[in-house]
Amino acid sequence: MAKKRKANVVEEEIEAKPKLPPLVRDSDAPPPKKKKWINRQRVLIFGSRGLSFRERHLMQDLRAVMPHSKGESKKEKKDDIKIINEMCEMKNCSKCIYFENRKKKDLYMWISNVPQGPSVKFLVLNVHTMLELKLTGNCLKGSRPLLSFDVGFDAPHWQVIKELLVQVFSTPNHHPKSQPFHDHVMSFSILDNKIWVRNYEVLAMDGKLAEIGPRFVLDPIRIFEDSFGGATLWENKDFVNPNTYRRNLKSKDSVKYLNKLNQLEIQKVRPVHDHIGDPTNEVFVTKPPEEAEGEEKKLFIRKKK
Repeated sequence: MAKKRKANVVEEEIEAKPKLPPLVRDSDAPPPKKKKWINRQRVLIFGSRGLSFRERHLMQDLRAVMPHSKGESKKEKKDDIKIINEMCEMKNCSKCIYFENRKKKDLYMWISNVPQGPSVKFLVLNVHTMLELKLTGNCLKGSRPLLSFDVGFDAPHWQVIKELLVQVFSTPNHHPKSQPFHDHVMSFSILDNKIWVRNYEVLAMDGKLAEIGPRFVLDPIRIFEDSFGGATLWENKDFVNPNTYRRNLKSKDSVKYLNKLNQLEIQKVRPVHDHIGDPTNEVFVTKPPEEAEGEEKKLFIRKKK
């Protein structure tokens, strides 16, 4: 009996030990590993008060394309622009895209590295949103984009802008809200010293693309050393202020009006010449029969046959 009890105790101890996985598996695939989210960059995207519907939709489209972005309520125009650094710190964001509207006509975009800098100020032109264009392209929400840059990003100031665009628009790897594949391409091309931004869907591996939207053009104005201010590292000498451009158009219209007034004054001063016509035209001038007198009446008398 004692031997049987000892055998039962040994069997119970063997069953209590945890079972280890087999050394040889049926599948050759390696066991899944926990992936770490190392790049924890977040982008704060918001705008000032007074944005139009098209500008607000552009901001929402960028939030939809960038899963690592965060939103914020509108900023008052009277507040200092450097308050945005504190807002980014409270939201735990290291990058910021700020849309600023002026005179309800001009849209400016700030892209900044918070809080050390640098920051770039752009004028946004030719804005077209996703809903407005009704393009055929479509991509899965949260997918990571491929960033395509033009060959012209070789100058020193373009390299600074390129690095900011890469850090802002590239979705971090293993981000919780992102998808682990690439199905769309964001293109940044330089033409006429402006950056043309386009977003395409990758249809096939042979390079077929379909545009998704949004599309817009960035005209760089200045590069600042700090975040939303500081010393000017580079300034675009070819940039024309929208107010100056509109004033030049009005001045051209005023020149046309002044030329018209000058022509009227010249016509008043010009001497009037009496033009003498052909003297034979008087032959065809006749009087009616009621006004005829004397021998003129004979012209109207008809001879009886």
